[in-house]
Amino acid sequence: MVLLRPLVLLLALVVSDLHCLPWFINVSESQGPGTILQSFSFNCSSHTPTLELLHVQPPTTFFNPPSLTRWQGIYVGKMTLSSSARLDALTVNHYELQLRFTCGNHVMEGPLSVDVQRDPGRIQCAGRFASPAGEIIQVPETVTPGTRLYTLLLPGQGAQMSITSAQDPPYFPGPFSINGKGWLQAPSQGLKGQAQKVFQLQILVTFGQGRSCCGMLTVKVLPAPSSQVSFLQQAQNITIPENLVPGSKVVQVQARGFNVRYEILSPVPCRLFSIGRVDGVVRTTSPLELAQAPDAAVTRLRVKAFERLWPWASAELDFRVDVQSVNRWPPRCTPALLVTQIPETTPVGTVLNTFTCTDPDSPGSTLDYQLLFHSPAGAASLCLQDRVLEVNATLDCDTPGACFHHAASILVLDSGQPLMTTEVPVLVMVTPVNEFSPACVPRTFRVREDAGPHALLGSVVGKDMDYPHDSIEYSTPGGSATFAVDRLSGEVRLLGPLDYELQKLHRLTVLLTDHSQDQDPTCHRSGSCTITIEVEDVNDHAPECEPPFQELTIHTHLGRSMEVTRVSCQVPQEPQRLAFSYSIVGGNSRSQFSLQGAVLVHNDLMLGPSWPEQPHTYELLIRVADAGPSTPHLSTTATVIVHLVPWRASTVATSTHRATVTSMMTPLLVTDTEAFWQPEPWFVVVLTVTSALLLLALGWLLSRLLRGLAQVLQAPSKSTQALLLNSIQGTEGSVERFMEAPRMETPQAPSSVMSLHFDGRAQDPRTGRDYLFNTHTGARRWL
Repeated sequence: MVLLRPLVLLLALVVSDLHCLPWFINVSESQGPGTILQSFSFNCSSHTPTLELLHVQPPTTFFNPPSLTRWQGIYVGKMTLSSSARLDALTVNHYELQLRFTCGNHVMEGPLSVDVQRDPGRIQCAGRFASPAGEIIQVPETVTPGTRLYTLLLPGQGAQMSITSAQDPPYFPGPFSINGKGWLQAPSQGLKGQAQKVFQLQILVTFGQGRSCCGMLTVKVLPAPSSQVSFLQQAQNITIPENLVPGSKVVQVQARGFNVRYEILSPVPCRLFSIGRVDGVVRTTSPLELAQAPDAAVTRLRVKAFERLWPWASAELDFRVDVQSVNRWPPRCTPALLVTQIPETTPVGTVLNTFTCTDPDSPGSTLDYQLLFHSPAGAASLCLQDRVLEVNATLDCDTPGACFHHAASILVLDSGQPLMTTEVPVLVMVTPVNEFSPACVPRTFRVREDAGPHALLGSVVGKDMDYPHDSIEYSTPGGSATFAVDRLSGEVRLLGPLDYELQKLHRLTVLLTDHSQDQDPTCHRSGSCTITIEVEDVNDHAPECEPPFQELTIHTHLGRSMEVTRVSCQVPQEPQRLAFSYSIVGGNSRSQFSLQGAVLVHNDLMLGPSWPEQPHTYELLIRVADAGPSTPHLSTTATVIVHLVPWRASTVATSTHRATVTSMMTPLLVTDTEAFWQPEPWFVVVLTVTSALLLLALGWLLSRLLRGLAQVLQAPSKSTQALLLNSIQGTEGSVERFMEAPRMETPQAPSSVMSLHFDGRAQDPRTGRDYLFNTHTGARRWL
């Protein structure tokens, strides 16, 4: 060992830096004071380092403060055993030393662990038995012969023990004995009558190969107790709650006797309870949690009461401590919160979740589960079967207000006292599913062929059983140049012109596509229906007559009627239109012509001298108009010129000369449209009242203007009169001079009178006073 130390020191010096912390070393219990436990090397060139021992656990004085020396520029620290070191692996086998190294501002701390190893070759007696004073025990004189009085702790196996001190009578009633287990036994004669005696026994412990140790044991014999120890109360059962903190009082036992002490005989060791040695108060020593320690529910205690001076004078008491469960914690559930989302097509009986709850106070107890609905109140869509939450009814989102969030809670109740509950919030969000395709009813719309662009033909009304029911878009596959369908409202409008003669019936396929009816925004369903559009015929072509112009000469006889001509008209664009109405609108001055359908008839029924004897020419205008149900009724005018020759003017047989104008002459159709506005009656009344009020306001304003103008015109004359009056009053001296003048100067009076009129006003620049003046005479009057 001595040879290895320089080598360890040399290796420590080679290392320039501090070893990694922590350090672990083993030392034999046979090592004595001065033994080097560990060497350290430090590199600190710019400062003077220090190495300190901060503390030792467990506290002891077995270790010297570390030394620090400089050797060839390197600091070497050593840790040694002190002069009081007595290492014993059986007593303490591990020490923890905290070291601190300081080099300037650099501080490093680290532990040094010292493990004390057993030395098989070292024998040493342990305990107070091996101390110089030895072990002292007290026994009563009434002890039973051969009773075990003391047990000696053996340092190893295979030891032989013997009492080496003399045990000669009459002082010793008999010899004490010690067996191989280290039990010191009372003499076979007992210790009766040996009260107050002290017996010192020297005991030698011998091991193999001549190794041994010795110790002193002193036995004091105490007199028999003068009284009996007894408990004041009988055996009883005590019930305490489990929530008592350690140190709480359970019960206090009391015994009769002198200087009584108490101890727990059973169970040993007693983990849950302790008893006051003097006061006999039984207290808890650890938590009585039944969940963690079910065996703490029932504890049977045996308590012994004895006199301190005579321990053999004792009594025992048995009682049971029952720990009652206290309901302190509500049930704990997994999951503590349930938020889930399910589609509306989820079938009845689908399991949403299974709740697992336990009672921390009583893990094996039965819990009660209840389902409480918050919104909508009283909903039956969910149910709770034991601990399983299931779908109880069809989740329909296709009616207004039916697809919503189901807010509920699971109320879990335990069976303890007081009753504790836990509420698990549940939120089930039902999402819509696009289950049905939109549909519409085929419809038939009628439209006049003269309808203008953007005319509304009707609306396609689609229905969807999914909610919302109106989330439908309309379209026409492939598009249509004649009709258009509004994407949102489904209104069918006209885009292009219609022609009844070309196509009377149109069929339009409308495609319906739903949206916003599924959790997935890309999920759509579609349907279609066919819309029939019937074009109503509109009379948009006037009839044309063939020929449009005829010139005829007829010879008539008095009192006869005869057919003049037949007007032949048709609509070339609509040959099926054959109903026309005919009327003479001009030239029939004497009403000698009439129409019977399309036939022009001359009525020669007039008698008397008025009958014309000379030929006469009539230019008849015949209006031909549509007579069918189609509107508007268009018309044309055919011109027929009839040269009427009376029968007296000619001896030639009655004949008709027909001159016609071919159809090459196309008549000019003039259409005059007169637009007029016919307001509502209430509008006429409001307009009349408003006009009357406006006229009154203008009249009042005009009167005010005229009145103001009159006042302006009258103001100058009044001011002139005032000035004249002031001039007359202010020039009394001048007047008097005129009065005193001779009558022959009377012709000058007009100029003096003129001086009395001041036609101007000015301000004196020197005095600042105002004055009136006459521009003709220069007279002044100060104001």
